[in-house]
Amino acid sequence: MSATGVLWPQRAVAMSSDAVAEARKGRLKQRYDNEFRLVAGCVPYRVNKKDDDEVAGSPCSSSLGDDTGTAEVEVLMISTPNRADMVFPKGGWEDDEDVYQAASRETMEEAGVKGVIHRAALGHWVFKSKSSQSRAGPTGACKGYIFAMEVTEELDTWPEQDTHDRRWVAPAEAYQLCRYDWMREALTALLERLPVLEPVVAAAAAAATAELTTDQAGMYMMLQATSDGAVALC
Repeated sequence: MSATGVLWPQRAVAMSSDAVAEARKGRLKQRYDNEFRLVAGCVPYRVNKKDDDEVAGSPCSSSLGDDTGTAEVEVLMISTPNRADMVFPKGGWEDDEDVYQAASRETMEEAGVKGVIHRAALGHWVFKSKSSQSRAGPTGACKGYIFAMEVTEELDTWPEQDTHDRRWVAPAEAYQLCRYDWMREALTALLERLPVLEPVVAAAAAAATAELTTDQAGMYMMLQATSDGAVALC
């Protein structure tokens, strides 16, 4: 159980306090699964304890109540150049680290946060790189493993802050900001593991779907369903 009282099915791992001075570059140590480049990332989140009167003024928040007040869930998203929508941090999984270390490192490099990463993946997806969108078959595809991270530390400076701004948002807003459907699925998986009322999740997802443009919807294609998440092409 986490410090915020959230119960997870498997043991969580805290990221090392030793931050890298700069982001890793190049793909000399990149891991592959046959033709798929392996990537790892996180949906960073925090649960803020608030008085009931405070939460009453934030109708879009996902929240849970107990005898001592209400907890408000927020997720951290990052921007990319020349885009209005946002993403969750992820990047290449290298051969000198396990998947949890890779997800934690990429989250620190891109979003400038550290925390507790939970071993039960939110799911895994297959991504098509931008440069390979027009190619047939799996050429240029990446297989990504996405985890939940409970943030415990925000860095004042981080390796990729020149290209990635960060922003804490309520889940309902996150659904609308997500660039791809796999991100909404990962967010839903996170919320389903938190003691959040299901109608709140469903209402937020429905509202976000209504806001999707035809172009956004067309960039995503389901390939198959798995026991721990969808495999998607985007």
